[in-house]
Amino acid sequence: MIPPILKALAAVALAALSMLPAMAPAQSAPGSAAPSMQRPLKKVGVTLGSLGNPYFVALARGAEAAARQVNPKAKVTVLSADYDLNKQFAHIDSFIVAGVDLILINAADARAIEPAVRKARKAGIVVVAVDVAAAGADATVQTDNTQAGELACGFIADQLKGRGNVIIQNGPPVSAVLDRVKGCKTVLARHPAIRILSDDQDAKGSREGGLNVMQLYLTRFPKVDAVFTINDPQAVGADLAARQLNRRGILIASVDGAPDIEAALKADTLVQASASQDPWAIARTAVQLGVGMMNGQRPANPTVLLPSTLVTRANVAQYKGWATPR
Repeated sequence: MIPPILKALAAVALAALSMLPAMAPAQSAPGSAAPSMQRPLKKVGVTLGSLGNPYFVALARGAEAAARQVNPKAKVTVLSADYDLNKQFAHIDSFIVAGVDLILINAADARAIEPAVRKARKAGIVVVAVDVAAAGADATVQTDNTQAGELACGFIADQLKGRGNVIIQNGPPVSAVLDRVKGCKTVLARHPAIRILSDDQDAKGSREGGLNVMQLYLTRFPKVDAVFTINDPQAVGADLAARQLNRRGILIASVDGAPDIEAALKADTLVQASASQDPWAIARTAVQLGVGMMNGQRPANPTVLLPSTLVTRANVAQYKGWATPR
């Protein structure tokens, strides 16, 4: 039998609980209703591949704009790693010392950066990878690179009417590049009369690399109908090499939608298409996710893929490029 004193205490406790307000439901994902800011966004650290690349300049501007939409007084520090892993480790250490709330990272090496990422998370900092994956990050926001490769090489297959010699000019072995090549190969495999002459040369993601690798290809192969490059700088370099060697009739398609490719699509070049990325949208989504996770809102899927659209000579005049703020 329960003693009378315990019954009385239980009754008092139940009465008190009945007077408490109901628990608020969990906030929805970033991008819908504004989250309740239990933890304000005060400082953001951004470490990117290279600020010599206009893509990363636009991504940095997008991160600054998104952070200041959340908090007009937010301090955003943007650093260029120049694809140097050691420099990126130092960036993350400096962000930890500065007490940032959120780090956006474009990893110089998706796997090797993991110890630094985990160190930041252990310090209570939310880490979101942008453009390419980073092991240990809370979330990743990037272009659907597989779809981008499919778009660019689908364009090539259509223009060649499913027949011809194609080169895939590869790049650094990061997730974005691997996915673009995968998407390209998936589409080309549907066309038995399309022959891939080569797919294993790393043009380093640069204009100079695209130029040098294309020169070697054009010396080696007498008949090339089309080239897929993993980004726009390589496409510009490949076009320059072909013109220097007086090789016409080659179709070049790539991925990025960069300012240089806008110009190339409006000029007398071999570049015919580019599957675009939106660095402003990537940055905005990453900041929204980060703020949500700072306040306990974990995304159902930690990888967010943003769709690509194909920019061609037919629609480039309507294309809203990287230089246009969102």
